[in-house]
Amino acid sequence: MQRNLLVVGATGRTGGYTTGLLLERGHRVRALVRGLDGRAERLAALGADVVEGDVLDLDSLAEVTKGIDALYFTYPIRPGLMDATANVGQAAEENGVQAIVNMSQISARRDTASNAARQHWVAERVLDRSPVPVTHLRPTFFAEWLINMWDGSGTLRFPFAGGRHAPIAASDQAKVIAAVLEDPAPHAGQIYPLYGAEELDHYEIAEKMSRALDRKVTYVPIELDEFKAILEQRGTSPHMIQHLLAVAIDYRNGVFSGMNDLVKTIGGVAPLDVQGFVAQNRSFYDNYSA
Repeated sequence: MQRNLLVVGATGRTGGYTTGLLLERGHRVRALVRGLDGRAERLAALGADVVEGDVLDLDSLAEVTKGIDALYFTYPIRPGLMDATANVGQAAEENGVQAIVNMSQISARRDTASNAARQHWVAERVLDRSPVPVTHLRPTFFAEWLINMWDGSGTLRFPFAGGRHAPIAASDQAKVIAAVLEDPAPHAGQIYPLYGAEELDHYEIAEKMSRALDRKVTYVPIELDEFKAILEQRGTSPHMIQHLLAVAIDYRNGVFSGMNDLVKTIGGVAPLDVQGFVAQNRSFYDNYSA
């Protein structure tokens, strides 16, 4: 059955993949974007109804949710999540939206040291109080972390000690998001932790990357102060730095570890493994320049 679906943050990684999947499956997709850039133009070319707006502006959000059956909501790690969440809940209620799929994170909990992770936990509770049924997704570290933090040196310098996680690609998360948007009722009220194909430590991740790239990649554990200096040098915002330093400790303590089969059982396809993900994105690594 064709549905009218809204993707908030459609030019982001999960949002972009989700928009593409839904359009391929014959749904009408409204893509909310903050600016009409090249990414927005590509979504329009695929057939999306691209609308420029801001989740921090309730009026524009109320307008874009008119006629929508279900929506996907994601917000970057920056200030404003609580206002954006309240606006999404209000606009969805006003316009009779039947379901919300909310992107949270695996470290979301009340007693976390991360401001961003705690805000995600509170945001979940805010949406839980809405009359609109909601499904929360809590992914572990994205596989895209291995792209975002790549510096071209062949060395992964992270403060994760020997902690483990199963990196999950944004494209695999999109399969879950799309499936829930298509048939939200069975998933209403659920909190789904999402994992990739295999749980690894960063020594093993570096080995998998080495195989995919045909060159040596090495993991070097570092301390938090060195990691903070790296982030500051990269121009990372204070909000993001505070979050990453806190979740690095969470990571060491096993908060990001675990496995399940939700990507396959809900999304319909087994998730991509690290070696496959890196091979799929090899052109980025081969053409990288600092």
